[in-house]
Amino acid sequence: MKDLVKGQELWKTYKLDSTEVHALRGLNITVDEGEFVSIMGPSGSGKSTLLNMIGGLDTPTKGKLYIGGKETSSMKDKELTKMRAKDIGFIFQTFNLLPALSVLDNVEFPMRNLTNGEKLDKSSRIQRAEECVDIVGLTPRIKYLPAKLSGGERQRVAIARALVNNPKFILADEPTGNLDSEATANIINLLHEVNDQGTTVIMVTHDLDTAKDTKVMKIRDGVIES
Repeated sequence: MKDLVKGQELWKTYKLDSTEVHALRGLNITVDEGEFVSIMGPSGSGKSTLLNMIGGLDTPTKGKLYIGGKETSSMKDKELTKMRAKDIGFIFQTFNLLPALSVLDNVEFPMRNLTNGEKLDKSSRIQRAEECVDIVGLTPRIKYLPAKLSGGERQRVAIARALVNNPKFILADEPTGNLDSEATANIINLLHEVNDQGTTVIMVTHDLDTAKDTKVMKIRDGVIES
């Protein structure tokens, strides 16, 4: 298997007044193509910092991070933006849907932000968005606004949106944190189905049941413990 994500001696240090806070302390991580990885650990252990770094939303203070063989600190802002749009699907705990847009339009929206060489015409974008809405089982609600959906349905829209650009991997930050047990099971099953189709999934979770049947990495005090 090929390394999709490789972090070597990753440090992230924040300065608060005259105090230095180390969110990551020489962390090493490797995620292979096709894996489903759950990153677990207590609050403040560095889980979200690591996820933001892998997503190109943050950079290491020290160390090297490679995504698809490319070292991220050497990438220009334009390259990082393109990588986030094309190669990574983001799923957050709070859904982050646009309230004035329908299910279909929320899913189609990320395709508008691709660079010119990869832009699709509107009918192709709509067709791809419809496919992704169907994958998550929401075709009957395709014209609904987010306010008319349950929490579990909104998270399914977020998954469809994450899939729409055929990303190399999905980053999911506590994707079931606001959901009841039934919706949680549905979302996790859906992520496993996506993974079975070949998409790598990296998920931050605090729930052992949610992490079942995945490769678990435990993080504590900014390093991978096991």
